[in-house]
Amino acid sequence: MLDIPSRVRVHVETLLAAQNDMGVCDAFEQYAPVGKPDAMNAPHPSKVAGIDPTVPAPAHTVAPAPAAPAASVVPAPHAPGALLQDRLAGWVSDLTTLHELTERLARTGTLSEALQELLRAGAALVGARRGLVVLEPDDGLGPDTTLGLGLGRADLGHIETVPRSAMAYGRLLDTAAGLPGGDGEIAQPDLLAEDGLDPRHREVAARLGYAASYALPLSTHDAGRLGAAVWLYDEPAEPSEHRRHLVGLYVRYATEHLARLVELERTRACMATMAEELLPSRLPRVSGVRLAVRHRTGPRGGGDWYDALPLPDAALGLAVGSVTGSGPSAVAAMGRLRASLRAYAVMEGEDPVAVLSDLELLLRLTEPARSATALFAYCEPALRRITLAGAGHCPPLLIGERRTDFVETSVSAPLGMLACWEAPSVELSAGPGETVLLYTDGLLHRTGDTTDRAFARLHAAAAGVPRALRADPDAVADHVLRTVLPDGLEGADSDEDVVLLAAHFE
Repeated sequence: MLDIPSRVRVHVETLLAAQNDMGVCDAFEQYAPVGKPDAMNAPHPSKVAGIDPTVPAPAHTVAPAPAAPAASVVPAPHAPGALLQDRLAGWVSDLTTLHELTERLARTGTLSEALQELLRAGAALVGARRGLVVLEPDDGLGPDTTLGLGLGRADLGHIETVPRSAMAYGRLLDTAAGLPGGDGEIAQPDLLAEDGLDPRHREVAARLGYAASYALPLSTHDAGRLGAAVWLYDEPAEPSEHRRHLVGLYVRYATEHLARLVELERTRACMATMAEELLPSRLPRVSGVRLAVRHRTGPRGGGDWYDALPLPDAALGLAVGSVTGSGPSAVAAMGRLRASLRAYAVMEGEDPVAVLSDLELLLRLTEPARSATALFAYCEPALRRITLAGAGHCPPLLIGERRTDFVETSVSAPLGMLACWEAPSVELSAGPGETVLLYTDGLLHRTGDTTDRAFARLHAAAAGVPRALRADPDAVADHVLRTVLPDGLEGADSDEDVVLLAAHFE
């Protein structure tokens, strides 16, 4: 007999874990404690309750030797060495599987992607085909969501009709820590055979065709309980102890990743809310002109803004602009700049050059390290006359029955770039039924084209507005956005803010 001291075995396990560099497998000593060698003889999970394993064993895994009849068993002098080799092969297989799954999870960048990856990997580890995850952080700050794997919206709707207390995820989320099972897992190997199963739950399970479930909480020490994941079996089954341990290790790592993404999602939502609150909550109603706006803030929070304010003598001030940078500082600077422009517009709005000159002086004195572009238009709806001035901003676009033209504005530097900004104003007259589009350069950048191509695409989109839609500024704005950005504001993958302000003169 080859007697391997326990100390040597611990060193082998530690070395193996270090070589694989798997932080999620720090607890592997308790997974295969010395003295219980049979727990890890198999190189990959065995079949459970008639369900074949969905996690394939790596090609280098050593398969266990077939068992010989008891009468023919002959003591082999090297049997303990072969046993240790099988155990090491099983550990390598498990570590490789977990490493691949956690790497895929780490590559997800959004919360929804991470939740879907969690469901797919968990289903592979426990041998299930379908599942759902319910995200409900216990601090009440959200985001709250429910996603399914192999379950459509209608299926999730049926599940939500089951009393929450009858579902495994409801028991995990609504009860205190210390649930039966020690670590909070809930296994229901044969739902339809359970005594006292909620009638509605029985009906939904029969309708959707699942007969067993296995649920785990998603919780961390720092973030608390984030939610719960439930995997559904098509027939009575439950994961083996081996599978439970593997999925437990994976879920522990996944929950830490989810906690980081939840904080990121909260930050993005907070920045978007701040930016929206600093912009007009609704557009004013002024006789002779109708307004529409489309706005999207980037995920980090940006400095693009717009404004529309009534002015004395039945006039209307329209403004769009962009502050350099992103994040909280850019959002705060955008709010200060917009508030200052409103004050200058009320006092001297009939002279757009004076408005932008005062704004440039304020920016240079208070925030010398920041620059901004801006365009301000003084509109007289009764006369359909517009006087405007721009500071490094994109030219407006005039859409009419017989013309679609960019307004010729003089080339000027952005605010804060020169010691003294100055540019002449431009005056134009809009015909009855014509629409003026003001926009920020984020609309052009999100196309992914060069500047010339982006301007050409915008011009073609404006010229292609159907005649039946030209009297509606909302329809004009939507058509231009759909044409310039085929995937829409939410579909395009860009951090750029977008502002599109349409003014239709009657």
